[in-house]
Parts: sequence; C-alpha cells; structure tokens
Amino acid sequence: MNKNQIFRNTHAKLLAFDLLSLTQTPNFSSSDPISFSRKGVSLSRAEIVGVVTSCEHKANRFLKFAIDDGTGCVSCVLWLNHHSSPYFSRRNPVDVRLIAAMANQWASEIKIGVVARVRGKITAYRGEVQITVSDVVLERDPNVEMLNWLDCVRLARNCYDVVAAFK
Repeated sequence: MNKNQIFRNTHAKLLAFDLLSLTQTPNFSSSDPISFSRKGVSLSRAEIVGVVTSCEHKANRFLKFAIDDGTGCVSCVLWLNHHSSPYFSRRNPVDVRLIAAMANQWASEIKIGVVARVRGKITAYRGEVQITVSDVVLERDPNVEMLNWLDCVRLARNCYDVVAAFK
C-alpha cells in the first residue's frame, strides 16, 4: 500500500488546528472533488472531541454545529434528509430508516454546551473544512477533552508524522 494512502479510510484523531490547516487539493480522478492531506499524508476521515458552540437546525434537511476543542472551531454537518436524498434512494429502505433514526436521535441530543465526540468524512463547503458526520457520542467524563488532546499529540508524534517523514 502506498504510504500516502495509509490513513485514507481511518478516522484520524485530530485537534481542530490540525484539521483546519489540512491542505486541500482538487481531485479529478475520484468522486470526491477535493482531497485533504496533512504533511503530505492523505486523510479522508477524522475524529474530533470538543464543546458544541453553535447549532443551526433545518428540519428534515440538516443540523450544522460547531465543535470547539480549545485549538479552534470545526464546522460539522449532520444530514437529516435521508428519506428525500437521491444518495439514499438506491439503498435498502430498512437500512435508510435505521440511519435516519440514528441521525435524528443525534440531532435531538446535540445542544450548545455539551461535549461531543464526532466522527465523519472530511469535506469542504465554500472553501472551509468541515466534517460530514457519520457518528456522534456525547461524552460525560469531564476529563475526556484533555485525554483526547494527549491522544492527538501522541498519535501525531508517533504515527502521523512518522509516516510523513518516511514518504
């Protein structure tokens, strides 16, 4: 496997400043119009932990919210249009109902001030990096943000930067 692609389908644990400083490159050979990289290593998915600082809810369309981890604020979008989206029309209706139910549950739990762990695909909207949400976990442990910071720093030093150095 190409070392540049090693984290391609892995949720990379990143701090907001890392996520917001990813290099965006137009991608003409795949279904994704933009590819993202950190120090030359391709990333397509990310995980971030922080406090929800804003919410914009458009019923049956999307929930857009921001996660602040102390190093920056990352926009996240949780799609709620599963029943009307052409993307989901070709999938099994039972699966679509389950996915829609989970998304609606997450949308009802995301409130300003809660600490959340968000995973999803790294995308861009109007030139700004955002996460298209695939999973949300509300955290109850008050230490989770600091533990996540330590994890992110450790992974950057011992994993992500090591691959970039050997490219």
